[in-house]
Amino acid sequence: MYNKLSGWDDTIAAIATPPGIGAIGVLRLSGDQSFEIVQKLFPSKKLKDQPANTLHVGFLKEGETVLDEVVISLFKKPSSYTGEDVIEISCHGSPFVQQQVLGALIRNGARLAKAGEFTQRAFLNKKLDLAQAEAVGDLIASNTKASQNAALKNMRGGFSNVLKDLREELIKFSSLIELELDFSEEDVEFADRHQFSLLIDKISRTVQQLLESFKLGNVIKNGVSVAIVGKPNAGKSTLLNTLLNENRAIVSEIAGTTRDTIEETININGILFRLIDTAGIREHSQDIIENMGVVKSKEKIRQADIVLYLFDINEMSKDELKRTVNELLTQKTNLILVANKADLFNKEVHKYLANEIFISAQQQTGIEELKNTLFAMAGGEGINYENVVVTNARHYSALSEVAKSLNEIKVAMANNISGDLLSIDINRCLHYLGEITGEITNEDRLDYIFSKFCIGK
Repeated sequence: MYNKLSGWDDTIAAIATPPGIGAIGVLRLSGDQSFEIVQKLFPSKKLKDQPANTLHVGFLKEGETVLDEVVISLFKKPSSYTGEDVIEISCHGSPFVQQQVLGALIRNGARLAKAGEFTQRAFLNKKLDLAQAEAVGDLIASNTKASQNAALKNMRGGFSNVLKDLREELIKFSSLIELELDFSEEDVEFADRHQFSLLIDKISRTVQQLLESFKLGNVIKNGVSVAIVGKPNAGKSTLLNTLLNENRAIVSEIAGTTRDTIEETININGILFRLIDTAGIREHSQDIIENMGVVKSKEKIRQADIVLYLFDINEMSKDELKRTVNELLTQKTNLILVANKADLFNKEVHKYLANEIFISAQQQTGIEELKNTLFAMAGGEGINYENVVVTNARHYSALSEVAKSLNEIKVAMANNISGDLLSIDINRCLHYLGEITGEITNEDRLDYIFSKFCIGK
């Protein structure tokens, strides 16, 4: 763990609100010169003498030029987001005004912040660990209740606390092993091998639970892609419009209307689904453009998390459906069969494959059952907002290495390996646990992680 960054002593500034016109825009500064820089532009009060966590209204001026009437928010170190002196300036939301204010701050001594640099400083000043800092980025990007809750729990330290407990228990035992090495000539044993074996089993179970949660975590964070496929005129575009509750796709009785894929999102019980309406799949079409659409449809089938096969139950025979299903199952196991136009069909007489969902996209019947099936297939029923869920691929990779190390420790203990070699395996495990929370890291990796944040955060 390093303590310094290039430009670490600079006072940084950035616009913290998104681009565009709004009621207000917020700029923020962080660093030792924050009060001095803003004071040059805000002469009406001596800011350094004002209490922390207070607001001050006045005109921001550069020389004799009035930039805007603003609200100044003061946060003094160490009780601020970054752990440094922080000032936030709320001005009017004109992009021109915001750029004028930002330019004045830079001309008076601030440096433009890099992406994520405020949160990076919060991490380096130990206001957040690395997992919590990454959760800040996840919270900003959250677009469903589930992703918001997962990010909030991790930002508050839910995931970090689990890792901290595991790491502390391993460190305690590792220190006893190290102590044994100091008394190796006296052949004493400070670390109870049986208790350690029980501890490793306990840690392994916890790590395995975290690894298994990543599948759901990935769904929560990134959503689920659903390819709606079927023959031309099966009602795919009508179904898309019904699920979205808007006329997003052109609907026509003419087969082959959809030539390209159409993608839209829908939120089902806090999980984001990316619905992909594909071109109808039929062989031997004479239309070159339609054939290109069919090729793209088959590509989407391979890429999608779930394939929703929609068929007109009045047109497709049971034997043809079985052949189609068998072909799709060679590409995807997550397959939902949806029998459309069921309002014109007696499903009590014809059971078909017994596992299809009967709907009428036009009459909007059976749609809730379809949504519930999508939610369940995505694993949404396993969401428990009290549990820690791994949503970050970097964390998953490090936990996989932790699991390997724990298994090597088990093998080493079964073979009665010496304490010095056992200590190497334990330290490797501690290394990967430390990588997740940032106890062990390097500047290049940190720069990469925080570069994915937005400017101003």
